[in-house]
Amino acid sequence: MGRGPHRDLKRLNAPKSWMLHKMGGKWAPRPSTGPHKLEESVLLIVLLRNLLKYVLRRKEAQTIVMQRVVKVDGEFRTEMNFPAGFQDVVSIERTIEHFRILYDTIGGFVIHRITPEEARYKL
Repeated sequence: MGRGPHRDLKRLNAPKSWMLHKMGGKWAPRPSTGPHKLEESVLLIVLLRNLLKYVLRRKEAQTIVMQRVVKVDGEFRTEMNFPAGFQDVVSIERTIEHFRILYDTIGGFVIHRITPEEARYKL
């Protein structure tokens, strides 16, 4: 066994709340260390690619995030593996859209569009 933390995450071992397709490949992105646990968070790349359908590939998501366009709770995040958690506010500056991350009835994450006034405070 290698030393240190695991840097890989297989798709079948990814949290079910991400709702990734089982046959979509062998690997899933692994979250970096952050304010939320693995099971209680969704990554920015999963948010942009799977939930919002803004990008198709990892490279496109990396380009968007590195341009300092995405804010999580009012702070720019340049890491696409950053874990955003329950009731976090995700803002996309270029499209002037604000979203709150919530759970749906089956335990997956759902993105709820909110107004700029609601985006100013955290629940």
